[in-house]
Amino acid sequence: MRRQVAPAFLLFLLPGLFVLAQSPQARRDAPAPYTLRIPVDEISLMFHAAGMHGEPLTHLTRADLSLRDNGKAQTSVVMLEELDDLPIRAGFLFDTSASMMGSVAFNREIIFTYASELLRKGYDRAFVEQFDTDTLIRQEWTDSDNAIAAGAGKVGNGEDRLDPLTAIFDSLYTTCRDQWKPGPGQPTGNFILLFSDGEDDASHAYLREAVDMCQRTRTTIYAMISGRRSQFSDGYHTLLDLTQQTGGRLFVNPRGSEILEDLTMIETEQRNQYRLVYKPSPFTADGSFHRIRLDCSVQGSRIVTRSGYYAFARP
Repeated sequence: MRRQVAPAFLLFLLPGLFVLAQSPQARRDAPAPYTLRIPVDEISLMFHAAGMHGEPLTHLTRADLSLRDNGKAQTSVVMLEELDDLPIRAGFLFDTSASMMGSVAFNREIIFTYASELLRKGYDRAFVEQFDTDTLIRQEWTDSDNAIAAGAGKVGNGEDRLDPLTAIFDSLYTTCRDQWKPGPGQPTGNFILLFSDGEDDASHAYLREAVDMCQRTRTTIYAMISGRRSQFSDGYHTLLDLTQQTGGRLFVNPRGSEILEDLTMIETEQRNQYRLVYKPSPFTADGSFHRIRLDCSVQGSRIVTRSGYYAFARP
């Protein structure tokens, strides 16, 4: 049986006939178009507060905190919200360029440890990705430790994925953009565990653009370097910048029980956080880096947060 199709001239006329059929009163009562206005001069800052023994600090108030933006004290705090026992949303990113292939097996074991010891089935989710000059998802979002282990087991397999170059900034930018959507949503502890030597020789994006996208999606970068790495190398300082500017940490050559201790530290920081929103004074959307200093008056306390932000205008 043939499908019935309205003649083209009727399809053209129908919208106009519908408008003519509406009464003038109905058109006058139609609501005005809604315009969404988003302030571009508000900074949302996620942070973790720990006591002198490493325990999460709870019930902090604005009076407990002092905030400086580029050295200037900030008093225009819009909101302070305590977030505890957050669900984790983690991305495990393996650098599989030529310089990192020798570390893949060791890094897989770190992922096996996290998935088996710390991932909560039915509550947390994670994905596995490898990258060189492009990205390849080895395991989509899942709450299964076995699936994560299987995804990590696939990393590095396939001769088509052995590019000698590395595009770390491109990979971080596209991963945060595509896996964590910018904007409001249910609070989660978002982090990337990055296995790389920090040597970027193929990115089109700049470090500041990758950091900005991580900050928009509230994603913290933690990085692990295995083997002997010079603290004077460009790669080391790149990883240090990425982790500090997003509120994460750089772990150098962890071994034995240190691995689980480091992973547990990451989980604690991501599950127990505060969200502070403030209006920086002054604010100019000129792309410059603003250094943040957040202190807590509780004796022996420690604040973990990003080191600052780039003053880009938000779309």
